[in-house]
Amino acid sequence: MKQTPKISVISPVYDAEKIVPTLVDRIFNELSKLTNEFEIILVDDGSRDSSWRIIEELCAKYNWLKGIKLSRNFGQHHAVSAGINSAKGNYIILMDCDLQDNPDNIEALIKKLDSGFEIVFTKRKKRKQPILKSFFSKLFDLLFTFLSDKKFDINVGSLVAFRKRVGVEFSKLKEQDRIYIQMLKWLGFKSTSIIVEHEKRHSGASSYSFRSLFSMAIQSLTAHSDKMLRISIYIGFLLGFMSLCGVALIFVLYFAKGLQPGWPSLFVAILFSTGLILISLGVTGIYIGKTFQQVKNRPLYIVDKKVNFAIDD
Repeated sequence: MKQTPKISVISPVYDAEKIVPTLVDRIFNELSKLTNEFEIILVDDGSRDSSWRIIEELCAKYNWLKGIKLSRNFGQHHAVSAGINSAKGNYIILMDCDLQDNPDNIEALIKKLDSGFEIVFTKRKKRKQPILKSFFSKLFDLLFTFLSDKKFDINVGSLVAFRKRVGVEFSKLKEQDRIYIQMLKWLGFKSTSIIVEHEKRHSGASSYSFRSLFSMAIQSLTAHSDKMLRISIYIGFLLGFMSLCGVALIFVLYFAKGLQPGWPSLFVAILFSTGLILISLGVTGIYIGKTFQQVKNRPLYIVDKKVNFAIDD
C-alpha cells in the first residue's frame, strides 16, 4: 500500500486578522481530502493587528496547525524561509494568505509532483489587479528579461509546491535578498507549471504599496544579475564615442560654415552626461550596499514564538 504523504502548507501572514480563520478552514478542507497527515504553518511577519492572537487561538484548537511569530516584519520572502526551515512534510506548499491563490489547487499540485516533478509552479490565467499595476508588472517583466538574460513571467503565482529535498537545498541559500520563486528556479530541479485562476482578494487591501513594489523590483533586478553594471560600462563607451564624433562634427562645421555653438547644447550635454554618471554610481552603490548587508552575516529572521512545534524544532 502506498504510504500516505505528509503535506506541509506554509502561508506568511501580515495584518490578516480577518482572513486567517477562513484561510485555515479552506486549507484544512482540501488537505483532509488527501491525507490525515498534514500540517499548516502560519508565519506571522510582525503583524500590527490581532493576527498572532488569532493564530494562537486556532493553534489551541487544532494540533495540526502551527504558528511562528517573527520578532518584527522581515518581509514576505524571509517569512516563507522561516516556514520552509520548520516544515516536516514530504510535500511543501507555499501560498499567500489573501486567498487569491485558491487552496482547491493543492490536489492538482500534489498530482503533478507524483508524476515525477520536483517543483510545480502555478501560472495565473488573468491577474485580478488594477490596470496601472498590471502595466507596471508587464514593464518589469520586460526589464527583468532584458537585464538578467532570463525570462521572468509575471503570471507565475506565489502558489508553488515542491518535495522535501528541494526545501532542504533551498534552506542552504543564505542571501539576504530573497525572491523565493526565482531562488526555487535557480535550484535547477525538474519543474513544471499548472494553470490556475487568480481569485479576488478575500478582504482588505494588499500590504504592498507602490514604493515597496518598486523597491522589490530593484531588489529582483540586482539580486539575480550584474548586467546593470555591465550596461553602465557600455553606455560610458558609447557616450565617449559620440563625444568624439560630436567634436569632429563641430570642428568641420566651424571651418565650413563658421558655426557658433551656443550654451544650450553645452548645457544639455553636461546635464545628460551628469545624469548618466549618477545613474552608474547609483547602480554601483546598490551592489556595494548588497555586499555590505551580506557580509554582516546576520540571521535571515528572528523567531519570537512558536506554537505546536516540538521542543527540538
